[in-house]
Amino acid sequence: MGALTADFSRNHIVPLDFASVQTVPESHVWSESDDEYRCPSGSTADPCLSVPIIDLWDPNATHLIFEACEKWGVFQLTGHGIPAKLIEEVEDKTQRLFSLPVDQKLKVLRSPGAGTGYGRAMISPFFPKHMWHEGFTIMGSAADHAKHLWPHDYEEFCVTMDEYQKQMKALIEQLIHIILKSLNISSQKLSWLKSQCSGHCTSTTPGTALQLNSYPPCPNPNRAMGLAQHTDTSLVTILQAQTSGLQIFRDDVGWISVQPVRGALTVNIGDFLHILSNGRFVNVLHRVVVNSIQRFSAAYFYGPPSDFLISPLLSETLCDSEEAVARYRSVTAKEFIGMKAKHLDRTLSLLKT
Repeated sequence: MGALTADFSRNHIVPLDFASVQTVPESHVWSESDDEYRCPSGSTADPCLSVPIIDLWDPNATHLIFEACEKWGVFQLTGHGIPAKLIEEVEDKTQRLFSLPVDQKLKVLRSPGAGTGYGRAMISPFFPKHMWHEGFTIMGSAADHAKHLWPHDYEEFCVTMDEYQKQMKALIEQLIHIILKSLNISSQKLSWLKSQCSGHCTSTTPGTALQLNSYPPCPNPNRAMGLAQHTDTSLVTILQAQTSGLQIFRDDVGWISVQPVRGALTVNIGDFLHILSNGRFVNVLHRVVVNSIQRFSAAYFYGPPSDFLISPLLSETLCDSEEAVARYRSVTAKEFIGMKAKHLDRTLSLLKT
């Protein structure tokens, strides 16, 4: 993937009114000539190839997770303990949100430079064409925005999203402990794990966000892109989606479609865990393609506190001198986020030692 430069002079916040168009407008057409970010190798993987499916209750789960992080950077997780009813409620409320009239959704439009609210994907400025997507980002409580969307009926939405974030946070922290154990890294080195944030987050509180996504039915899916390729600025991201569309990229085979497994959540490794593992774990490149049917998803992002110094956590048991050398220089989470907002795909290369 070549270097991209963000064009912040264009309006990359207000989504298209998808219900008002019968064809894909030129602003949203992703042609083959634009396609370096659509398919780096120009190849498509064997459709029979699939990402690992891991049961958290499997006695061999730690080894399987470690192997998936190394070889794939993504896996589908069952036995995770998140109630099916809660997953369904999040799906239903996400659909309810994006079914609102456009003028209603625009009441909670994300401000320029802000992280929460309704709008286009944050990576939009880096790409010459717009994406077939609209999103709603929650950090902490959704109450302030929800009051504008449903002035007399917002509490139920907030209760569901708050409970979902609480359970996702606990699940990710469990997974991080498993992953660190597999690397022979003491979890004491990440003392901020399990820090609580009850409306008064600080620089020592883990950074979390819940991203609700809508990919409306597309009249010509082959000409549009739901979400352009990127890696996540997180330690770990957990995604729920009932409809196919997510694809991950592997250098050896190309793009692979992630087919939803009933009851499973998709777990993918982000940039921060890639650095902490000294490049051992794959920060998986992924994208979303669109369909002729509606697709909703919810992605929960978990990252370190803004002042946490990100650097490779080398295991004390490593004897091999090559593996024991840090591949990336140290950087605070806040600094990394700022760099990625400017450089996107080139950020990690700028940190290499």
